[in-house]
Amino acid sequence: MQSTLRHASPILFVVVGLLSHPALADTPKASYAVVVSKAASADPQWKEVVDALVKKHQAEVVAYDGRVSESLGRLRELFPRYACFVATPKEVTREFVGEVHRLTRRFDDDPYTDTIWGILTGYDAANALRIAQCVEPLTIERVASATEVELTRCKEGVWYCELQKNRMVRKEPGKEPEPLKGPDDTTKALVDALNEYKAQCFITSGHASERDWQIGYTYRNGTFRCEGGRVFGLDTKGQKHFVKSDNPKVYMPVGNCLIGHIDRQDCMALAYLNSAGVMQMFGYTVPSWYGYAGWGCLDYFVEQPGRYTFAEAFFANHEALLHRLESAKNDKGLLYDRDTVAFYGDPAWEARMAPGKLNWEQTLTEKGGVYTFEVKPNEGEKTFDPVNRNGSQRGGRPIFQWLPRRIKNIVLIQGEDLHPVIADNFLLVPNPGKCDPKQAYRVVFRAESVGG
Repeated sequence: MQSTLRHASPILFVVVGLLSHPALADTPKASYAVVVSKAASADPQWKEVVDALVKKHQAEVVAYDGRVSESLGRLRELFPRYACFVATPKEVTREFVGEVHRLTRRFDDDPYTDTIWGILTGYDAANALRIAQCVEPLTIERVASATEVELTRCKEGVWYCELQKNRMVRKEPGKEPEPLKGPDDTTKALVDALNEYKAQCFITSGHASERDWQIGYTYRNGTFRCEGGRVFGLDTKGQKHFVKSDNPKVYMPVGNCLIGHIDRQDCMALAYLNSAGVMQMFGYTVPSWYGYAGWGCLDYFVEQPGRYTFAEAFFANHEALLHRLESAKNDKGLLYDRDTVAFYGDPAWEARMAPGKLNWEQTLTEKGGVYTFEVKPNEGEKTFDPVNRNGSQRGGRPIFQWLPRRIKNIVLIQGEDLHPVIADNFLLVPNPGKCDPKQAYRVVFRAESVGG
């Protein structure tokens, strides 16, 4: 980011919803860069993918010869809000993902990511083109999960427990979540959730590899596997249940090992993108251990419904990780997670949860170069408590707010006690912990715009 306000301790901020928030309707159109190797762009089929993104986003193309890091100079000049790395399956190695992470933190000299990025790939070029051409925004109303999720924040959904056999919870529209008895083997139920229920957000956890996912964590259950670019469920009786789901969706393998690692064409990530209607997903390219980079995306995306797009929630959680590293530089868990989780898809495609319950309201206004960010508690003293504790490294995430445009020459006017970090395109306020409903959670600062 081009300017970060530095103090002896980090700084708090109060900021408003999303880039599409009505209060920010006059925001300039976001800039977009397509980053692609010259080898991929020389292939007519993959060039069609690049051309589709250029047409959709009026994007600038940044081509490189060898390593993706060679694109740094041009990216520094463009400083795009979005960067999409178009890459063939052979190019998307674990090392490539790590290099993209590091590259997108180097546009300037602060430790934070400087662009909302995604890697657009597919089982083949036709699969990638289908994702690139997806224009219609997605409002997620139906959630299906193989681990506990906070259905009170969803319009409707169902989850099956990975820890306790037969445990499941379902929520119907307008009703409270209801505990039910699930099947001994949930393989077919989860395939049906994709094929027939047409879930728009799919969430998984537990043991996995590049070739499979074990549905049960503490008890015997079926598996999901891949074959020829297709995902299928294999139940405990040896029966196959193929996923045939073409409705657009996002995939959150929050606790799965290796599910984001593309080590060859026949792998789980590419099969989900190819046969399950997945337009965006993230996933670990290494065995999952610490969990901050995966599970924390639930805190921003599902548990603050409608506030962030899927890509924005991934970005926000990663900046939260980087913020923690600033004060705990030798934290092995955070360092392990930092450059190992891939985000696949067009980062500017909008997929967000249907509006739902929020623990607080946050608003950002600007007048004459003075920005005011305010947080209004909705849950009294428990406003900033974790919404759901299932998983690893849950809760305690900072309050995160996008800025409508890049800024520089920042001067804090009010809110130093909140310890906000004011970067050039976002505000981050450390989680206050116990909420005092009588306190004004407000950050006011002056800054100059440097464009959209």
